[in-house]
Amino acid sequence: MSEKISEAELVVMEALWEHSPQTANDVADRVAGARDWSVQTVKTLLSRLMAKEVIAADQDGRRFLYRPLIARDDYVASESGRLVNRLFGGRVSPLIAQFAQQDQLTAEDIAELEDILKGLKS
Repeated sequence: MSEKISEAELVVMEALWEHSPQTANDVADRVAGARDWSVQTVKTLLSRLMAKEVIAADQDGRRFLYRPLIARDDYVASESGRLVNRLFGGRVSPLIAQFAQQDQLTAEDIAELEDILKGLKS
Protein backbone atom coordinates (compact mmCIF):
# COMPACT_ATOMS: atom_id res chain seq x y z
CA MET A 1 0.00 0.00 0.00
CA SER A 2 1.68 3.17 -1.16
CA GLU A 3 -0.73 5.90 -0.05
CA LYS A 4 -1.49 6.53 3.59
CA ILE A 5 -5.05 6.19 4.83
CA SER A 6 -6.25 9.23 6.79
CA GLU A 7 -7.90 8.96 10.21
CA ALA A 8 -11.33 9.66 8.67
CA GLU A 9 -10.76 7.08 5.95
CA LEU A 10 -9.71 4.58 8.59
CA VAL A 11 -13.10 4.92 10.29
CA VAL A 12 -14.73 3.90 7.00
CA MET A 13 -12.25 1.06 6.51
CA GLU A 14 -13.00 -0.28 10.01
CA ALA A 15 -16.71 -0.36 9.12
CA LEU A 16 -15.93 -2.25 5.90
CA TRP A 17 -13.58 -4.68 7.65
CA GLU A 18 -16.28 -5.35 10.21
CA HIS A 19 -18.84 -6.22 7.56
CA SER A 20 -18.70 -6.28 3.75
CA PRO A 21 -20.02 -5.58 1.23
CA GLN A 22 -21.93 -2.46 2.26
CA THR A 23 -23.64 0.46 0.56
CA ALA A 24 -22.62 4.04 1.34
CA ASN A 25 -25.79 4.35 3.44
CA ASP A 26 -24.85 1.20 5.38
CA VAL A 27 -21.40 2.61 6.11
CA ALA A 28 -22.89 5.96 7.17
CA ASP A 29 -25.23 4.14 9.56
CA ARG A 30 -22.33 2.15 11.04
CA VAL A 31 -20.16 5.20 11.70
CA ALA A 32 -23.03 7.39 12.91
CA GLY A 33 -22.29 6.59 16.57
CA ALA A 34 -18.67 7.69 16.34
CA ARG A 35 -19.05 10.50 13.80
CA ASP A 36 -21.77 12.87 12.78
CA TRP A 37 -21.14 12.50 9.05
CA SER A 38 -23.63 12.86 6.24
CA VAL A 39 -23.96 10.19 3.58
CA GLN A 40 -22.24 12.60 1.19
CA THR A 41 -19.20 12.79 3.50
CA VAL A 42 -19.06 8.98 3.61
CA LYS A 43 -19.33 8.84 -0.21
CA THR A 44 -16.42 11.29 -0.47
CA LEU A 45 -14.31 9.11 1.83
CA LEU A 46 -15.30 5.99 -0.15
CA SER A 47 -14.23 7.74 -3.37
CA ARG A 48 -10.86 8.62 -1.87
CA LEU A 49 -10.36 5.03 -0.73
CA MET A 50 -11.23 3.77 -4.21
CA ALA A 51 -8.70 6.18 -5.71
CA LYS A 52 -6.10 4.74 -3.34
CA GLU A 53 -7.13 1.25 -4.53
CA VAL A 54 -7.80 -0.06 -1.03
CA ILE A 55 -11.51 -0.69 -1.65
CA ALA A 56 -13.62 -1.70 -4.63
CA ALA A 57 -17.26 -1.18 -5.55
CA ASP A 58 -19.57 -3.57 -7.33
CA GLN A 59 -22.74 -2.24 -8.90
CA ASP A 60 -25.94 -3.82 -7.60
CA GLY A 61 -28.83 -2.26 -9.48
CA ARG A 62 -28.76 1.47 -8.77
CA ARG A 63 -26.45 1.19 -5.78
CA PHE A 64 -22.82 0.29 -5.19
CA LEU A 65 -21.59 -2.30 -2.72
CA TYR A 66 -18.18 -1.45 -1.24
CA ARG A 67 -15.64 -3.97 -0.02
CA PRO A 68 -12.03 -3.76 1.16
CA LEU A 69 -9.22 -4.92 -1.11
CA ILE A 70 -6.72 -5.16 1.73
CA ALA A 71 -7.09 -7.16 4.91
CA ARG A 72 -7.02 -5.35 8.24
CA ASP A 73 -4.05 -7.45 9.39
CA ASP A 74 -2.08 -6.43 6.29
CA TYR A 75 -2.88 -2.76 6.91
CA VAL A 76 -1.86 -2.99 10.57
CA ALA A 77 1.41 -4.70 9.62
CA SER A 78 2.16 -2.03 7.04
CA GLU A 79 1.41 0.88 9.37
CA SER A 80 3.31 -0.73 12.25
CA GLY A 81 6.32 -1.17 10.01
CA ARG A 82 6.14 2.46 8.89
CA LEU A 83 6.01 3.66 12.49
CA VAL A 84 8.92 1.53 13.61
CA ASN A 85 11.00 2.51 10.57
CA ARG A 86 10.23 6.22 10.83
CA LEU A 87 10.67 6.68 14.57
CA PHE A 88 12.97 3.87 15.66
CA GLY A 89 15.19 3.06 12.69
CA GLY A 90 13.42 -0.24 12.07
CA ARG A 91 14.04 -1.57 15.59
CA VAL A 92 11.12 -2.71 17.74
CA SER A 93 12.88 -2.80 21.11
CA PRO A 94 13.19 1.02 21.39
CA LEU A 95 9.44 1.26 20.77
CA ILE A 96 8.71 -1.14 23.62
CA ALA A 97 11.23 0.69 25.82
CA GLN A 98 9.43 3.97 25.07
CA PHE A 99 6.13 2.49 26.25
CA ALA A 100 7.81 1.07 29.36
CA GLN A 101 9.42 4.42 30.23
CA GLN A 102 6.04 6.13 29.95
CA ASP A 103 4.44 3.53 32.27
CA GLN A 104 2.10 2.51 29.46
CA LEU A 105 2.68 -1.24 29.79
CA THR A 106 0.31 -3.06 32.12
CA ALA A 107 1.22 -6.28 33.89
CA GLU A 108 -0.97 -8.04 31.33
CA ASP A 109 0.94 -6.40 28.46
CA ILE A 110 4.25 -7.52 29.95
CA ALA A 111 3.00 -11.08 30.40
CA GLU A 112 1.79 -11.16 26.77
CA LEU A 113 5.16 -9.84 25.55
CA GLU A 114 6.98 -12.46 27.61
CA ASP A 115 4.81 -15.20 26.07
CA ILE A 116 5.48 -13.88 22.58
CA LEU A 117 9.23 -13.82 23.20
CA LYS A 118 9.19 -17.32 24.67
CA GLY A 119 7.32 -18.53 21.58
CA LEU A 120 9.89 -16.92 19.30
CA LYS A 121 12.78 -18.56 21.16
CA SER A 122 11.24 -22.04 20.86
